[in-house]
Amino acid sequence: MTVRYQADADLNQAIVTGVLRREPKVDFQTAFAANLAGVKDFDVLAIAAQQQRILISHDRRTMPSEFAEFIISNQSPGLIIVSRKLRVEVAIEKLLLIWSASSAEEWVNRIAKLPL
Repeated sequence: MTVRYQADADLNQAIVTGVLRREPKVDFQTAFAANLAGVKDFDVLAIAAQQQRILISHDRRTMPSEFAEFIISNQSPGLIIVSRKLRVEVAIEKLLLIWSASSAEEWVNRIAKLPL
């Protein structure tokens, strides 16, 4: 199955836009489209899981622990934490590489940080 992404409400929209400009075939849902503004981390993870989307977030403070709690009783398509210090262009490249070189099954219940 192809990797699909869900942007967290805190994710720099330029990353989503850049990925979609470079590769329009990527299924990358914005936080706005998913109505995630103000939604608690656990619920954001649940929404991403229901839609089989890897959550992409900048939140390295609370999201990793929420993810750990979530996968105790749920299955997650995965979580990728993008450092705010990472240049937007590099984040775009890395997400495109993940999309093109891996399958969704490889990311189940996995957390990764960019840069890798």
